Amino acid sequence: MACESEKWVLMVTAQTPTNIAVIKYWGKRDESLILPINDSISVTLDPEHLCTTTTVAVSPRFDQDRMWLNGREISLSGGRYQRCLREIRSRASDVEDEKKGIKIAKKDWENLHVHIASYNNFPTAAGLASSAAGFACLVFSLAKLMNVKEDQGKLSAVARQGSGSACRSLYGGFVKWIMGKHDDGSDSIAVQLADEKHWDDLVIVIAVVSSRQKETSSTSGMRESVETSMLIKHRAKEVVPKRIVDMEEAIKNRDFPSFAHLACADSNQFHAVCLDTCPPIFYMNDTSHRIIGCVEKWNRSEESPQVAYTFDAGPNAVLIARNRKVAASLLQRLLFHFPPSSDTDLSSYVIGDKSILQDVGVADVKDIDALPAPPEVKDNIPSQKYKGDVSYFICTKPGKGPVLLPDKNQALLSPETGLPK
Repeated sequence: MACESEKWVLMVTAQTPTNIAVIKYWGKRDESLILPINDSISVTLDPEHLCTTTTVAVSPRFDQDRMWLNGREISLSGGRYQRCLREIRSRASDVEDEKKGIKIAKKDWENLHVHIASYNNFPTAAGLASSAAGFACLVFSLAKLMNVKEDQGKLSAVARQGSGSACRSLYGGFVKWIMGKHDDGSDSIAVQLADEKHWDDLVIVIAVVSSRQKETSSTSGMRESVETSMLIKHRAKEVVPKRIVDMEEAIKNRDFPSFAHLACADSNQFHAVCLDTCPPIFYMNDTSHRIIGCVEKWNRSEESPQVAYTFDAGPNAVLIARNRKVAASLLQRLLFHFPPSSDTDLSSYVIGDKSILQDVGVADVKDIDALPAPPEVKDNIPSQKYKGDVSYFICTKPGKGPVLLPDKNQALLSPETGLPK
């Protein structure tokens, strides 16, 4: 390890999106390697609005591996972190930075420690796949720092060992996680079905019903479902294989009615598996169910589906509108039924792509009170309003995969000390 001074710090910063599964992953056949019992398909969300930013640094001065998440130091002793670090170190190559006079040989990586700082711009552990973006970003940034030569598919097999759905966040657009057949997990990887430009009409509105940490983690929930649910076995063997084929076809042909039908049905069946688990797991709440009711009523009143809904392991609704015009109508309905509590201002109630508000014709909270009832709400049935039941809405769209951030100002660690800024 050659360098004029032992004070150097070498850093990389990356940004990785989260993803939302439209054909769900639920259940593992191998807990330690995180091998799923079925294939899954997801949509990557625009990293402008939902992403993890991670800075990784290496220096001979560091005496141990350390990590900070959202500003707070966390332990790296967990098996999942250790596996990702071990796998990336074993794949590292020589690194040379002529400007800084740094030369790291492949064998040196085993003895060098890293500092990691990670920040999610959305709630952690609330059912918005924060661990997916987090582990994908960790693996992607470490691979860049250590000059790992392998492609995204091979890297996805490493990210999978941190968090299953993390493998899908290594690509943009529409992504399939192949369950694989090998016991060592070498063929359980993610592949891109289509990039984000393939179907760029789609607009995604997320209703954040609760940003609290969920009561049953996905890890323990899956384990209990695999052990106790009869439905999960039927789902993995009989239902999902056909849905995967149909969903691939719907994405390829940009067939929204088929896409919506499959996404809604698969989300509902996933939550049915949770209810079929002993003891039952409740990820959705009354507000989640009301949002489904609102979307189903609207879809039924039209000649074909306008919006697909899907819920991961949490109460937040991910609503996929077929185009921007439909997204504006969707947001209008959501604001009508779920207005903000009186002390909330509109700029913090609708975040992400706020330009959709102009299409809705809403400039501030007062305008929401004047919104007309949606036509599918019959005149003789008083329309219900659930003020304050939604924390906020995020407007976004399908997005790109991980990117490096070359701007040093975006780094989360100090280039001098390798500690959080």
